[in-house]
Amino acid sequence: MDASVDRIGQPWGGRTPYGRHERWPTRVDTYLEPGVDPDRVRWVQAASVLHSDGDAMDIAVVDGRMAGVRGRAGDRVNRGRLGPKDLFGWRANTSRDRLTRPLVRENGRLVECDWDTAMGRIAVRSHNLLADRGPGSIGFYTSGQLYLEEYYTLAVLARAGIGTNHLDGNTRLCTATAAEALKESFGCDGQPGSYDDIDHADVIALFGHNVAETQAVQWMRILDRLDGADPPRLVCVDPRPTRVARRAAVHLAPRTGTNVALLNALLHEIIRTGRVDRDYVAAHTVGFEELESRVAGCTPRWAAGICDVPAASIGAAAELLGTADRLLSTVLQGIYQSHQATAAAVQVNNLHLIRGMLGRPGAGVLQMNGQPSAQNTRECGADGDLPGFRNWQNDGHVADLARVWNVEPGTIPHYAPPTHAMQMFRYAEQGSIRMLWISGTNPAVSLPELSRIRSVLAQDRLFVVVQDLFRTETAQLADVVLPAATWGEKTGTLTNADRTVHLCDKAVEPPGEARPDLDIFLDYAARMDFRDKDGRPLIGWHDPESAFEAWKACSAGRPCDYTGLTYDRLRGASGIQWPCNEHAPDGTRRLYTDGISWARPDLCESYGKDLGTGAADDAAAYRALNPDGKAVIKAADYLPPHEQPDERYPFHLTTGRTLYHFHTRTKTARAPQLNAAAPDVWVEAAVGDADALGLAEGDLVEVATPRGALRGRLRVTGIRPGLLFVPFHYGYWDTEGGHGPHGDIPGRAANETTVTDWDPVSKQPLFKTAVAALHLVARGDGRPAPAPTTTASAPARADAVPPTTGGPTALAASRADRTEGAR
Repeated sequence: MDASVDRIGQPWGGRTPYGRHERWPTRVDTYLEPGVDPDRVRWVQAASVLHSDGDAMDIAVVDGRMAGVRGRAGDRVNRGRLGPKDLFGWRANTSRDRLTRPLVRENGRLVECDWDTAMGRIAVRSHNLLADRGPGSIGFYTSGQLYLEEYYTLAVLARAGIGTNHLDGNTRLCTATAAEALKESFGCDGQPGSYDDIDHADVIALFGHNVAETQAVQWMRILDRLDGADPPRLVCVDPRPTRVARRAAVHLAPRTGTNVALLNALLHEIIRTGRVDRDYVAAHTVGFEELESRVAGCTPRWAAGICDVPAASIGAAAELLGTADRLLSTVLQGIYQSHQATAAAVQVNNLHLIRGMLGRPGAGVLQMNGQPSAQNTRECGADGDLPGFRNWQNDGHVADLARVWNVEPGTIPHYAPPTHAMQMFRYAEQGSIRMLWISGTNPAVSLPELSRIRSVLAQDRLFVVVQDLFRTETAQLADVVLPAATWGEKTGTLTNADRTVHLCDKAVEPPGEARPDLDIFLDYAARMDFRDKDGRPLIGWHDPESAFEAWKACSAGRPCDYTGLTYDRLRGASGIQWPCNEHAPDGTRRLYTDGISWARPDLCESYGKDLGTGAADDAAAYRALNPDGKAVIKAADYLPPHEQPDERYPFHLTTGRTLYHFHTRTKTARAPQLNAAAPDVWVEAAVGDADALGLAEGDLVEVATPRGALRGRLRVTGIRPGLLFVPFHYGYWDTEGGHGPHGDIPGRAANETTVTDWDPVSKQPLFKTAVAALHLVARGDGRPAPAPTTTASAPARADAVPPTTGGPTALAASRADRTEGAR
């Protein structure tokens, strides 16, 4: 990294412009701790775990400790670039408050113990529950940050060992709609497009996707295209003035919860103006006539009244989408966490299907992920699906999985859909789930309506196991806490949002007695003595590489086929995209280059659902609709959101991410440079709304909803009027009390306020649909909000707030951390 470039204040670094259809130039970003001699460094390969980009990097190791990182120049994803979380996030590994020994609850307090005691308690409780209440009394809630090998092991022990239907990941909060939308349209999960499509597209449309902050390196790629020859034109759908919005040819900022109305109007205009590729539609799709009929009245003027967006702007966006030579669309939380999530995401797929924009360089859709291994949870069956994208309603798929695991088909629960996370917590609340094992996630901050979640986790009858790096807000409520090793301290693979598989090698030893998640799951399986139908151990692997080989056997012949990959192939080379097998030995850049591959009734991962109610179709209905296995163009009518502003709650409230933090800050808040850039929660409001309430930059305000309230300092921005924004990252581990609001004072966690509601199709919680009130608590006395100025949170008046930098504050914090955190 160029020492003159402040990668907090200039998070996307310098430009390397390139033209359309050219290769993205290499730029290697490096950060080493001050004083480290580069000649003494041993470099160990890895990939990022603080977003879904899959940025390949090497970890610098000096004297057995991490000392920095650098981008991998030859990698297809990032060509050597790293974002701020990549460059500085690794510092969390050496934080002084890492968990180093197991904890068990004694007399209401968590106390240290040995591994045998902790695991023994878990095994005894598991055996007793299985004997007394059956497999449905045990549930597993995992993450989007473990490795493929760990998810697959967890899926086998949960589905075939315990026999429970209750296994899901926190990917339910960020990527469930992506998976469901792909299944609805293409019969199968798996991203059709590729990051390489950025190099070729002439129009890039970003629907609810703040790529500049969620996938910073791909924003660097778009910026380099924008500065090169024949730049793409951007269409941005986002209610906030993101960096994407500022560079867009057309920026649409719709009212919260109206995405389907906006997308139906775009589809209407493309059809009305004759921009449909009718040959492609006839050859590769079913359902176009229904779509054409349903959107016939969805004019831009109609949508403008619902979305509060100028009809002319809707028409301008439709013109760009309809005339694009090669259209790339990306979708993320602004769609997934909002009202009618799956219905909206499917309409983006429909844009590509009716225009024939699939399977060619620059013509693709990316239903993006939010986490580094969200794709792996879906592939491995750790997020509410069966492993290998098998269909739980298809007895042949269940029998095939039973063959792989050498168990009877009846062993694998498939009497109902796999239980989604929100339902699991409801079952725990009602008392049917009596043991909940939470690995690598922090629901006491990340789930909606936190007062309810804390009460569920604190029940005496619920035995809570938490497996994590730190004493999180959730760990504070656990009965057993297991110290886990993390990235850089263990080996495994990650698959990013465009199906690229990377190997992360172990670089250093974990602290104290912390263990890899894989080792913990294998220990549990051994203690439970899980067996296959021939009496052999159900789980026959013993380390990451043998677990990977077992997964390959499970993936063989499935859409996510890994059989052409090995650790040796992944070590020392660029990432490789699945499917990778004998037919595609070098991986597959794009899906659906020769039509739709996995939508036939006997192959598809899902028979589809009603986009309004979520009711599942059966095999007969699907076969009648789509006997030849084409893509399904599925229409959806706009439905108003469940909550609407009123006199008491006149605002909409949306939550989201910031560039410098990841999830609940368990890692990024322990990286001094990142924490200094965004040290505390804030509330964003529009200029006109702040003026009407007599509020100013830095005032301490309270946001209240029917569920609860939070307090933070006000940032006045260019956000759309009537909307409030709060970042969801901030919890309580670094405050008095440690796991929730203190006393009668409202907390700072955004999810104190969000609603317990979810999309009927994907079951993804709706974090962007609450109604809220905004009140002054105390004047700011000239102090600005602790929000970055480099991002969508930039103040409306540029001179109102000092710029965000990696300057003295961050550097001082860095020096202090090195002094206090050395081990």
